[in-house]
Order: sequence, then structure tokens, then C-alpha cells
Amino acid sequence: MPPDELAAWLRLTLTPGVGNATARRLLAAFGLPQRVFAQSASALRQVVTAAQASALLQEPPGLAAQIETTWQWLMQPGEEAGGPQDAAVTRSIVTLGDENYPPSLLATEDPPLLLYLMGRCDWLQATGWPAALAIVGSRNPTPQGQINARQFAQALAGQMAVVSGLALGIDGAAHEGALQGAQPERLATIAVIGTGADRVYPARHRDLAHRIARQGLLVSEYPLGTPPVAANFPKRNRIISGLSLGALVVEAALQSGSLITARLAAEQGKEVFAIPGSIHGTQSRGCHALIRQGAKLVETAQDILEELRLPASRPAPAAPATPAPSTAPTVSAPPPAGGPHASLLTALGADPASLDALQARTGWPTPQLQAALLELELAGQVGRLPGGLFQRLGVA
Repeated sequence: MPPDELAAWLRLTLTPGVGNATARRLLAAFGLPQRVFAQSASALRQVVTAAQASALLQEPPGLAAQIETTWQWLMQPGEEAGGPQDAAVTRSIVTLGDENYPPSLLATEDPPLLLYLMGRCDWLQATGWPAALAIVGSRNPTPQGQINARQFAQALAGQMAVVSGLALGIDGAAHEGALQGAQPERLATIAVIGTGADRVYPARHRDLAHRIARQGLLVSEYPLGTPPVAANFPKRNRIISGLSLGALVVEAALQSGSLITARLAAEQGKEVFAIPGSIHGTQSRGCHALIRQGAKLVETAQDILEELRLPASRPAPAAPATPAPSTAPTVSAPPPAGGPHASLLTALGADPASLDALQARTGWPTPQLQAALLELELAGQVGRLPGGLFQRLGVA
């Protein structure tokens, strides 16, 4: 993109009081941004308010610095600040008028004016935007929910890119699974972020963001330098659903932000999928509500591929009730208050689990784990089920 064209697009996005909808009206009326800024005040007032016309005729504060920052960012290969340099990781900006703008996002009600891209832009230019599925869910999932997200993403990665929001919990597990199932020369995963593309939030996902840049894409609609702002994260959900054929909700409470993505996907005419969970778990209630509203209940990745009419490249594993020790993550969620074995109850979650699975989640020696389970069993907090499984009792 030539510097003068980039400058005009940035000026349009940074003009105070001119949002996406107003900017699209201006583009429809006058053409590219350079033509918008060539108009007189009277011509602009035929399309926008007098206050907006006045703002368009003035250079936004800090525009020159933002143009310079953005141009330097585009010209500099490698990853975002703090990451190792990698010539395969490149940067690009696609505009609403660009032929490389994602068609599925262009068809939505509120497409962004600009998309800042960082990652394997070469693959994108060679093959176009891939078929993709959004995988979203709770920031505080159960251990089983994290496993489900990772396994579904890994199984689906052979046929489509996995889109999520780089948040803690289900988002991060979905990106990880997609990277594990990545295919050569294909975008494994797309992370739609709520900050500028030169920032990583949360900081704990810095290494994950670096790996996504090497095998996928980081996408943002926000100007470089934009810090984490609470209102930006629900807004970016429309891009997550807009880039996807459908949305899979792995775990979600009734007030979860991931339900926003599901609602937007449904409004965009996309498929909505949900994984059922324990009737005792609060993190299952959002999924159960979606299923009651018509979302497709799924138990395996194959269920999704069949609904989307995509062939499976390899057997898609079901989400197991008792995961193998090698795939069970270490629990990092803060333990709830109440008793010396609170962290074990957190690791157990709402679904049955085996001794091996609990040992992998907690890292406890077998004698310590067995003694703790016996104490919880005697206290009526844990029940023993057939097959060597343990079930937490009295989960609200």
C-alpha cells in the first residue's frame, strides 16, 4: 500500500466522531479515503452531520506519529515487540476496499475498515482466506473443558483454521490444539485480538502469540499501540465469527462473553455448535442454553465436519470423560477457599475423573493423592464410581 493511501485510511479511522458505519457511508458516496478528504464541507454535510464534516476537515491529533509508527511496523519483518526475529513472519494491512479483504467478513453487518495482520501473510496471499471455525469458551474452564478445546482444535486443524481470541482458558487451549494439529503450508489458527497488533494481551500468552505468528495469523482492527480496553474485546467477537463458517462453544457460564460470539454467528447465518457438560457444572449452563435454543450438540469433531460438509482428514477423537495422563493439563486456576484439599476439588471439576487423570492434573504423588481422596470421600465431598472414577459431589 503506498504511503499516501495508508495515511488517508489511518486518518479516516482516527477522525473523532467518525465510526465504522459513518466511514462506510463516506466511502460509498465518494470512493477511497483520499477522495473523501478532497470534498468540501458542504459536500460532506450531504452525507454526515455538520460536526462530523468539521472533524473530517481537520487532521486528527497525533496522526503524523501514527502514520510513521504504522509504516515502520509494516516495513519491519519479524514478530511483535519482545519476540524473536523471523523473516517468515510478515505484516500487512488490508482495507475494506482491498481484494484480499476476507469475503466472509465483508458480508457481515459491521466489517472493520482496516485489518492489521501479522504472521504467515505469504500463505494467505497464496491460498486466500481459509475455511475456519471459531472455538470459544470460558476464561476459567474446567480441566476437562481445556482438554476438549485442545482435542477438537487439533482434530479440526487438518481441514480448517481455528479462530479464537487469544484469551486465557478455552481460547488459549484452542490455539494450542490447532498448532499441534497444524498442516504444512496452511494457516493453523487465527487469533483475533482486542489490542493493537504490536501488543500481546494477556502477557501470559506472549509465547503462544509468537508461535501463532509462525504458523497462523494475529488479526486486529485497532491502531498500533491500542492498550487493553474492556469494551474492545466484545466488539472483536464479530470478527471471530465473521471469519468463520461457524462457532463452537466448549464451556460457558450463562453470562459468558463467548455467548456473544455464538449470538453473532447465528445472526450472520453461521452454524453454532456446543459441547454438553455436567448438569452440576456452572460452566456447562451456557452450552446447554445454546443447545435448547437450537445449537447443534456435538460430541466429536466429526460431528462438526459432517454438518459443514467437510471430509475428515483423519479420525476425529471424541472428548473423553477420562483423559489420558499425557494429555491432561496441570491445573493453574486459583484454588477455591475451603479446606486443605481445595486444589484437588478444583482439579476434579464437575465430571468424573480417574486417579491417573487427577495425578496428571495435580502432579501429586500417588500416596498423597489417594489419602486426600479418601478424606474427601469420608467427608461426603467426593464419591467413588465404577471403573475407578471419582466424582465431586454437591457441585452447584
